[in-house]
Amino acid sequence: MLIPLVLAFQAAVAQGPRPTPEPFPADRAPGIPLPTATSATAARASVAPVLDGRDDDALWALAPAITQFRQHDPVEDGDPRYRTEARVGYDAKYLYVFVRAFDPAPDSVMAFLSRRDARTSSDYIHLMVDSYLDRRTGFRFSANPVGVKRDFYISNDGNEDASWDGVWEVATAVDSLGWTAEYRIPFGQLRFPAGETHTFGFAIWREIARHNERISWPLFRRSKTGLVSQWGEVSGFEGIATPRRLEVLPYTVATNAPRPSPGGAIGREQSFAFGADLKYGVTSNLTLDGTVNPDFGQVEADPAVLNLSAFEQFFEERRPFFLEGAGIFSFAGGGGGNGGGTSLFYSRRIGRAPQLGGLYYDQDNPSNSTILGAAKLTGRTAGGLNVGFLNALSDRETGAGGRTIEPRTNTLVTRLQQDLRGGNSGVGMMLTATNRALDDDSRAYLRQDAYAFGIDARHRFWGNNFQLTGSAVASRISGSATSMLSAQRSAVHYFQRPDSRLRVDSSATSMTGTRFGVGIGKTGGGVTRFHSGVTTASAGFDVNDAGFLTRADVTNNGNWFGLQLQEPTKFYRRMFINLNQWNDWNTDGLHLNSGANVNINGELPNQWWFWTGFNVNGIGESFDDRASRGGPALRRNLRRNGWLGFQTDQRSPLSATLQGYYVLTDVSGSTEWGIDPSLNFRVASRLQGSVGLHLSAGTYDAQWYGNTTDAAGTHYTFARLDQRTTSLTTRVDYTMTPTLSLQVYAQPFITAGDYSDLRELADPRAARYQDRFQPFAGPDPSDFNVKQFRSNTVLRWEYRPGSVLFFVWQQGRGQYGRDPGSFDIGRDYRNLFNVRSDNTFLIKGSYWFSL
Repeated sequence: MLIPLVLAFQAAVAQGPRPTPEPFPADRAPGIPLPTATSATAARASVAPVLDGRDDDALWALAPAITQFRQHDPVEDGDPRYRTEARVGYDAKYLYVFVRAFDPAPDSVMAFLSRRDARTSSDYIHLMVDSYLDRRTGFRFSANPVGVKRDFYISNDGNEDASWDGVWEVATAVDSLGWTAEYRIPFGQLRFPAGETHTFGFAIWREIARHNERISWPLFRRSKTGLVSQWGEVSGFEGIATPRRLEVLPYTVATNAPRPSPGGAIGREQSFAFGADLKYGVTSNLTLDGTVNPDFGQVEADPAVLNLSAFEQFFEERRPFFLEGAGIFSFAGGGGGNGGGTSLFYSRRIGRAPQLGGLYYDQDNPSNSTILGAAKLTGRTAGGLNVGFLNALSDRETGAGGRTIEPRTNTLVTRLQQDLRGGNSGVGMMLTATNRALDDDSRAYLRQDAYAFGIDARHRFWGNNFQLTGSAVASRISGSATSMLSAQRSAVHYFQRPDSRLRVDSSATSMTGTRFGVGIGKTGGGVTRFHSGVTTASAGFDVNDAGFLTRADVTNNGNWFGLQLQEPTKFYRRMFINLNQWNDWNTDGLHLNSGANVNINGELPNQWWFWTGFNVNGIGESFDDRASRGGPALRRNLRRNGWLGFQTDQRSPLSATLQGYYVLTDVSGSTEWGIDPSLNFRVASRLQGSVGLHLSAGTYDAQWYGNTTDAAGTHYTFARLDQRTTSLTTRVDYTMTPTLSLQVYAQPFITAGDYSDLRELADPRAARYQDRFQPFAGPDPSDFNVKQFRSNTVLRWEYRPGSVLFFVWQQGRGQYGRDPGSFDIGRDYRNLFNVRSDNTFLIKGSYWFSL
């Protein structure tokens, strides 16, 4: 049904190379200093240039040419293969930049159409601006020769946020000299302090795809720490306003979704919704973003998984409002290991799946909580203080009988970071608060209030090639005694473990905890790198209401040493060799794990990539205190696994990736393997996609099955599990123009498990594996066969800058009870696609305007 719609919107313009006059020489810029290797001066335009990718405007005759480009990849500070020139201009409202990429073979310039922000094997021009001149933050504006745009917000001297979508324009052209990119960027899209004159941090990079070469002005050194801190400067900006900009993006959504009816019939339900996003420049340095009744129907679905571990499954954030500027809300652990899998702010908590949906089940239960509104204030003061403030309110959701399955919830996040020593040191704090309006339906199960407060610091030294980091966090959760009892017995804490000094307090109405971390590392200079650190979290530490935490009660030590061989040889273009070692303990002093690995990855001269490594866990006498889900710790077996993979040249129309892993059989007979082949294809310049297959199989002799209690006590049961899993992930992108594209994502997922040999713990710390278990007389374990299919088809049309129309088709299928324990790919795929599908159709339109 989308094909006629696509054809109706398609408006591609064919344009071949055209001759262009020789560029204006640098000495045609009287009164303006000539550029150097690290600095340049912008020329003021008396007449705005026509945005057409040509350099025949008066401004480009006036602006001096930046010509001191150097190669930084594959050779650092090498001579570039082809010449590049850039010119910078401005007027009261816009920043203008013209870049000419000389190429003796214009017909060989690689240029492919794609959706905005999608990277292809094209040539690119990257314009980067540090408008604060703080050497820490900036913006990147990228374009390929057919005008496909990519843009990023950069924080912390190198973290790129691809979700930031500015409103700016670029015109490109391919001519007899090569290709050009002409930028027009409103100053309202940049942030800078008020002043009569301004100097911006500036960098311009060029990618020559067919040679896999990157050149830059000023020279970027991969051997040095940081990105923004290596940029040059462009001065001469005078009389430019710092507008108090207001951008409004109202939108409307029409949805047609399936709805179960009494008797099993499936009907359709039509719904309409309205909302708006806004962006307001509170000051020249601070921006307020807000959303009312947001809708994220165009966002790709989460991949299907079956989680048999004790820990919560982590899913990436995909919603644009929460992705944009997310870097400012990050909080470094500063230590080693995984810090307990900790993140102080996990934005998927906002609008989460109702927590009591299973308790008060109804077929009409919503899959997510409704977000009534959210606002965030971000920016940076002239004194180097980075500010992040977010507040979100989600609505009460009801299930069977009108019972509360998720209470109305307010989430607050505050992040402050003060840069010191020109950004080479810094201190920060972070506060999160979650407050729920509980009622009789939810009070016994959910926490009422949760708070976390942390401080962190970083310090670069010895030529800024070494860095010391540290952090400290305190948490407090509170609620009814029954809700706190549930928290103490959850997988994050397991206070009830019989072999632990921890004790459950059934009368507690609050719980507090702390986490500390410190680390030191070498981040630049030469070819060696290292990091060593330690993080320790107390048993009561818990940030899971606003953040993400897999477990508390753990001390992690992690150590890494690496060689980064960036200079090409006849054997490789670049290579990275890493050695890792880690150790974990709980607060009882019980040794949880020690492990190590060696891994190597690199790029070959033919531009193929490879990676391989070997990993060992369970070194020495170590124990898993989560294996029995609240029971005694189980002695670990030595686990050894290796992996290998390669990727062919991605510039080819057809490229492949093949990777796999194998877990060596341990003393229990457990083993596992997996393989992931995939193909990336490109048909002409408009159609590209990928198909990736996953196959895995494993035998797990000590898979936890369940805990049961009778007169004899609690039985911690385990079984042998033979599991097979497959999935097929397909993505297809068809781009008609840089502003009109069709994107398809589809993934069928099948996993089947067969349980046998049901046992219970006997002597879980015994040295001999056979002595750790004894037979258990219980019912045969229930096998499983889970089949799911999820797909999204999205037609996106940016009909004017910043204004987008989406047409979305979502499909879901699932089957859970048929053929348990049996795995047959052909049969299971047929059964999956014979199941009734749930099809949802959505139209979302937005209109951007600025006041």
